Amino acid sequence: MPFPSRPGRPWLCAWLCSAVALLTACATPLPAVQWLRLQANPPDAAQVSRVVSGPVQLMGAVALPGHLDRDPLLVPQGLSGLQPLGTARWAEPLRDAVPRLLHADLALRLGAPVWAAPLPPGLVPAVQLRVDLQALDVVPDLRHVRLQARWTLADPQGRRAPQVFEARFDTPAAAVSDADALARAHRAALWELSARIAASLAAAR
Repeated sequence: MPFPSRPGRPWLCAWLCSAVALLTACATPLPAVQWLRLQANPPDAAQVSRVVSGPVQLMGAVALPGHLDRDPLLVPQGLSGLQPLGTARWAEPLRDAVPRLLHADLALRLGAPVWAAPLPPGLVPAVQLRVDLQALDVVPDLRHVRLQARWTLADPQGRRAPQVFEARFDTPAAAVSDADALARAHRAALWELSARIAASLAAAR
């Protein structure tokens, strides 16, 4: 004689199937993280041009937007949203890498020392520079990086009024949605910014 069905058995079967599915999902390895960095060397040969008669003093920290202070490489989502590009992550925070590389790039472009405040005793700068980086973002086409910056040049002796400059430009990446290509575009954009700052210093002499 067949056994009578037990109440609750369909619920138990469904629960066991869910548990098996969950364990299977947990056993699936996660995608490997792609660690990115901004290369120390500029993307092309340094173009040294002595445009100042003495050292340049970089005043304060290079300001960056708050959303750049995150590990993922962020790309646009919709009109105002951002999302990580896969598993791409910055190995060094941009708040550290960007000021350090811009400092080094300016020294190469200018052919003169670039000092952060405060200066060594007895050293008088030829000009004081303050940089505000307003954007360093991947644009919606996912193959360009847009940099927007504002910088100020001031005479340490106060003989001239401070001069304010702005720049906004897009730097192409070699491939669409490619994290490595976009990281290299970030680096090229910083190198281009150093060229524009150097040009403004030359014009201000």
